[in-house]
Amino acid sequence: MAIEHTAVVELWRDSAAPAADRIKDLIPRMSVREKVAQLYGVWVGADATSGQVAPFQHSSEAPAADWSDVLRDGVGQLTRPFGTAPVDPVTGARAVANTQRELAKAGLGIPALVHEECLTGLGAWQATVYPAPLCWGASFDPELVRQVGERIGTTMRRLGVHQGLAPVLDVARDLRWGRVEETIAEDPYLVGTLGAAYVQGLESTGVIATLKHFAGYSASRAGRNLAPVSIGPRELADVILPPFEMALHAGARSVMNSYADNDGLPVAADPALLTDLLRGTYSFSGTVVSDYFSVVFLQRLHRTAGSKGQAAAQALAAGIDVELPTLDCFGGPLIAALEAGEADMALVDRALERVLLQKCELGLLDADWSPEPPILTEQDPRLDDEESRALAGRLARRAIVLLRNENGVLPLAPGQRVAVVGPRAHVADAAFGCYSFPRHIGVHHPDVALGIEARTVLEALQADPAGYQVTYAQGCPVPDTASSVRLRAERAAAEGGSAADVASVTDDAAVRDFGDRQIAEAVAAARSSEVCVAVLGDVSGLFGNGTSGEGCDASDLHLPGRQGELLEALLETGTPVVLVLLVGRPYELSRYADRLAAVVCGFLPGEEGANALADVLSGRVDPAGRLPVGFPAEGANQPSTYLTATLGLRSDVSTVDPTPLYPFGHGLSYNPAVWTETELPEGPTWPTDGTLRLAVTLRNDGLSPTSEVVQVYLHDPQAEVARPVQQLIAAPRVDLAPGATRTVTIDLPADATSYTGRAGHRIVEPGEVELWIGASSRDIRGRLAARLVGPPRQVGFDRAFQPGVSVVEG
Repeated sequence: MAIEHTAVVELWRDSAAPAADRIKDLIPRMSVREKVAQLYGVWVGADATSGQVAPFQHSSEAPAADWSDVLRDGVGQLTRPFGTAPVDPVTGARAVANTQRELAKAGLGIPALVHEECLTGLGAWQATVYPAPLCWGASFDPELVRQVGERIGTTMRRLGVHQGLAPVLDVARDLRWGRVEETIAEDPYLVGTLGAAYVQGLESTGVIATLKHFAGYSASRAGRNLAPVSIGPRELADVILPPFEMALHAGARSVMNSYADNDGLPVAADPALLTDLLRGTYSFSGTVVSDYFSVVFLQRLHRTAGSKGQAAAQALAAGIDVELPTLDCFGGPLIAALEAGEADMALVDRALERVLLQKCELGLLDADWSPEPPILTEQDPRLDDEESRALAGRLARRAIVLLRNENGVLPLAPGQRVAVVGPRAHVADAAFGCYSFPRHIGVHHPDVALGIEARTVLEALQADPAGYQVTYAQGCPVPDTASSVRLRAERAAAEGGSAADVASVTDDAAVRDFGDRQIAEAVAAARSSEVCVAVLGDVSGLFGNGTSGEGCDASDLHLPGRQGELLEALLETGTPVVLVLLVGRPYELSRYADRLAAVVCGFLPGEEGANALADVLSGRVDPAGRLPVGFPAEGANQPSTYLTATLGLRSDVSTVDPTPLYPFGHGLSYNPAVWTETELPEGPTWPTDGTLRLAVTLRNDGLSPTSEVVQVYLHDPQAEVARPVQQLIAAPRVDLAPGATRTVTIDLPADATSYTGRAGHRIVEPGEVELWIGASSRDIRGRLAARLVGPPRQVGFDRAFQPGVSVVEG
């Protein structure tokens, strides 16, 4: 009689066993080198030709990964296999699968976790480019942002990607900062609401969301990237941290540290933030991954560590579990520090347990785990399919902001003679953010096709069914970046130009003369037309290769380059000028504003941005966006946000007026809703441990659909500390069909009034407050007094962040 042998599955590979038991079984099987290998990423293919996508990337002394060592010891993460160079998605997925198979056959056979950037869509060639986060903020539509996060996560799972490095939850504090385009807003409630929605969408697909950049990064001095942060504990607690708290409640499983130092203490070496607050107060059980090269920056930039081994020890002690993007301090230097007794093995095991638990959650440790990504068996492997494009278009249309519209110049009349001018009018990627693949990586590969379809604004208006008679002139370039000057010189040389020809394209005088002629051409086009659409704005890029984006900070908020000069020349023609902005930050427009016929703003609205703008300009779509950041008035070197105490407002004791030209929350409509009633239907009493009911009734008297954002601001006339004059605590969007009347009921939790008091605790205190309800932070339609009654309360991470909202007809 034959004896049947049943294969024994080791406990750590048994998917039916509790995860904690599996990890307890696995860790003792691992050598020190195998343990450490799980705590770093490996970045294959990153070199000088791939461009600089992280600070000081090409000055890094990180050793190149030896693949035989990787296979022997294993690897924690694979860094950006799709987002480092233009890779066909199917080819890339097959390569990732092959790598995973190699890892599965070597050593213990633990697969690698794969991460990619996904802020404006998956950062891969041929993937959909969605609107930038500042555009999410302009939409005031968390459900739409949640759908985008879910769609991005679905695309990542198809390719075998497990973790996405998004969203950015930094609250914009200085509008000169280049990364304003990556933030969602200047208000923590709006940042947290939309950031949490994105997290819910991404995490619903099984992809790990990574919250960036914890915490304080956006409050850098003078708006300079990776600059010191002089921040007080109250600003940190009440402005910077709430979006992270909201996103953690939404289920985010990873956090990335801020590069900066807060009051001299680098976040990467700060256990008070990364362990005491994050692990203790917030009970976070996921992984903390380092921002790229931030561990070695403890030695090279912050100089709190004397060696890479010391940097590794400081980061581990602070609470960083994984070093990204590649093995450096957490590789050989950490092993040497462990052997010398300069690093604690218990901290390695602490980080290792978190990493392995996450791999266990992802199924990577299961005996039947397959390295084959779904895309390899799909009949249609496209990443930028119709459904994704349609979703990108819906978000873009929701987020286009109409800032000004004098004498009804918009919508444009069918058949009008329209001059389309400006340096962003006929550029395919003009509406893309700096973390989109074309602007992040594609710019370093000019011979590679864009990989997706993206109309320019000119093309969208030329093809518009309204039948405009369109003429075009560039008008002027956006300021030359280092890369554009180099590429222009290389192109001239490749075309057989002489040394003089090559020199002419980089000579300042020649460039100025060429710009003068371009402006003259634009003026002529405007004069011969009934209306001029001037498409101005930013080149989004990285580290000086743009006017907006990471490392592209501004010394002031004037329109970049000669665009202001071009706009002035167009205004002098007498032809009505419609300014269309494709920007990553607001700019100072006060010198032109009262002469512009209309102003329309798109905060880098993605691949469908041009079509969305055409729909708004033609009137097929009613503009529905609201400003997530205010536009400054005269005094562009003093940018500030609406979220300020009384001393931050205009006063007689300063010559600098911070009053914005267009305030936070502002946005016009062709068919504005009628506000009919604002009330507290159950009275003004607000229990300190309860809710207050607010009701706002809106009506649409027009013949087309319209949408309104009911913005509810808290005004606290007296508190223990200086409080913001007004602070957003609710902002439901209400859509109205023609002739419809709808009442939105908002149940406001008393926790929304909480703030950090004198003792350093977040409190809800009894007393008189006001609710300012309106269409913007300045356009207040009703002021309602309320009284918080009951005992003072101390609240924390478990407080209520969101109001209850319901909308009924009639």
